[in-house]
Amino acid sequence: MLDAVIIGAGHNGLTCAFYLARSGMKVGIVEARDVIGGAAITEEFAPGYRNSTASYTVSLLQPKIIADMALPGRGYRVIERPVSNYLPFEGGYLAIGGEVSASQKAVAQHSEKDAEALPEYYAMLEDAADVLRALALKIPPDPEGGLRSLIDIALQTKDFAKLPVERQAAVLQLFTRSAREVLDDWFESDIVKAAFGFDACVGNYASPDTPGSAYVLLHHVFGEVNGNKGSWGHVIGGMGEITQMMGEAARENGVDIRCGAPVKQVIMERGKAVGVQLDNGEEIRAKRVIANLGPKPLFDRLVPAAEQPQFLQSAMRSYRGGSGSLRMNVALSGLPEFTHAPVGDSHLRSGIIMAPSLDYMDRAYQQARQNGFSTEPIVEMLIPSLVDDSLAPVGHHVASLFCQHVDPDLPEEREGEAVAAVFATIERHAPGFGDLVLHRQVHTPRALERKFGLWRGDIFHGRMSLDQLWSARPAMGLGSYRTPLDGLWLCGAGTHPGGGVTGAPGHNCAHAIVKSKSWLRRF
Repeated sequence: MLDAVIIGAGHNGLTCAFYLARSGMKVGIVEARDVIGGAAITEEFAPGYRNSTASYTVSLLQPKIIADMALPGRGYRVIERPVSNYLPFEGGYLAIGGEVSASQKAVAQHSEKDAEALPEYYAMLEDAADVLRALALKIPPDPEGGLRSLIDIALQTKDFAKLPVERQAAVLQLFTRSAREVLDDWFESDIVKAAFGFDACVGNYASPDTPGSAYVLLHHVFGEVNGNKGSWGHVIGGMGEITQMMGEAARENGVDIRCGAPVKQVIMERGKAVGVQLDNGEEIRAKRVIANLGPKPLFDRLVPAAEQPQFLQSAMRSYRGGSGSLRMNVALSGLPEFTHAPVGDSHLRSGIIMAPSLDYMDRAYQQARQNGFSTEPIVEMLIPSLVDDSLAPVGHHVASLFCQHVDPDLPEEREGEAVAAVFATIERHAPGFGDLVLHRQVHTPRALERKFGLWRGDIFHGRMSLDQLWSARPAMGLGSYRTPLDGLWLCGAGTHPGGGVTGAPGHNCAHAIVKSKSWLRRF
């Protein structure tokens, strides 16, 4: 019998399996698709054109996990963006990121006052990000854990408590206020606010005016690339290279990974999870079941309702998600030319953000709420083939398009309209872009759910709002990776610290399980 069977071979499932196996446990993973990696995969989406077809850029993957799984020795290599973001708009552009002095110079073209405020804003953001970094690989306190939980709360919040009172207030605002409220306190230029406010909309079906949206902004800056905090970059070979390397590390430690093995249900006996039944009827028995899929599909589809306590059913009914994201990949016969751009191609090696103001972002959200999609959507374009020539034929390129907002409930027959709006938006900034497009791959929220199992197309497995974070992610009583059902655990992005390719939920779940075993041995 296995010590643990994990549902889903996404990066968190692979990470969890690695740590459990390294502790001496016998671990198996069952994956519905024919390839491991979950949403962190590299696919040939058209003949000769490869790309990271869902998750598409890296920053949040935890350095400890990179080191423990020996990823650099397996070929892990990330090329950083020369500037973080390039925002074209009617009449000009802003390219920001890299050295603070360079960003100040760029911002000063739009506002001298904002350029002066920039270093202190970065310092405040970094203090807040350090609070998240300190929490990322910690098991959140159990609200019913008594004295031990009180001690954990004190230990896990000590970095916040060390900050000066005025900095604590600024950090607290990031967790509770809207992105607009926070950015209005720091900057006056619309384009400068847009450069930072974009992160508040990534995977967040909300307006930058929505309370709590500032936290989503913060969530996207607590990572690092090659030791440089807050940086983002391209993985050579695409995001699938990460999960292939993780799979290799897991297998080396004895993990058995089975693809093409969708789970029909979690087997419950006398209130305990004792294994899984596959769609073909096969049963795989284990001492514990660990779910790397989202909480909603787990409890709505795989765990019989009769086995779930009332409070759990109520929590899942009120769980919120649906990131409003439209994800596309395009094969290009050449590079796009933007009407307003700096000399050279550094802007094409960055995140190209087509959303020139917070008002624009708010309208995109309001349109989607009213019409099902944004007629002028928020669009981010990355062109990874500029730094990785293995992705496209010589002289050709691939581009990743990440777009907001599309309502998860948009009727399928109208999805083409949402796609057309994206290309029209790009065309306004880069005339002739459509003529370069040879092939395209479209992942609407519905397609993201169908292909990757992302409930309502939610790239985070559930909304990243204050009521669904830390000890309350996915709900109070489930925040420490253990569910109220004996033997059933959670290791996916629906747990702390949330979405993105971090590996942290898988790491933390494994350590919570090992810790629980050690505790049991003392009695």
